[in-house]
Formats: sequence, structure tokens, C-alpha cells
Amino acid sequence: MDKANAAARFQSFKEFYPFYLQEHANSTCRRLHFIGSTLVLLIIIIAAVRGNYGLLWFVPLAGYGFAWIGHFFFEHNRPATFKYPLYSLLGDWVMYRDMLAGRVRF
Repeated sequence: MDKANAAARFQSFKEFYPFYLQEHANSTCRRLHFIGSTLVLLIIIIAAVRGNYGLLWFVPLAGYGFAWIGHFFFEHNRPATFKYPLYSLLGDWVMYRDMLAGRVRF
């Protein structure tokens, strides 16, 4: 699906993911997403190990902060999370997995 058709509602995540990857074409943006997602995982682990669940307030800051910097300053587009919040969240983690597996370049 190209950007001109992006305004159409996606019927499934399978339809959405190619659009999501297109919105993350810039390697710096992808790297910032990866850093943010890694920090999210680390914060959750540290909070659970220490029993300090107040640290979980930093999860959205780490995840969205790095991603939005990538979009606004490097990708120069509006994050998909504003229009497709659930698909976008899932897309973050699928892209993270795909970067770890070497299917998406850093």
C-alpha cells in the first residue's frame, strides 16, 4: 500500500505492516526505535526484579520519546501511532523482532 492509500483503513495488521515499514525508511529513525524498545524491555525487567513498579512510568517516555525524535527529526513524518495506535504498537515490536532477525536493516 502506498502513501496515497494510507488514509484508507487497514483491514489487518498484515496489510498495515508494509505501510509501517515504509514510514520507517530512515535508518536513524529505525535505530532510535530499536533503542527505545530495548530501553522499554530493560525498564520492565529492572522494575520487576527490584519490585519498583514506579519505574514503569518511564516506559512510555523511553518508547515514544526515542521513536518520536526519529520521526520528527530524521524521518520527517508523523508517527503512525497517532492514526493507528494498536497496529503501530504491534508494528514496533514486529519491526524490533525483524531487526534482531536481520530481516529489517538497522
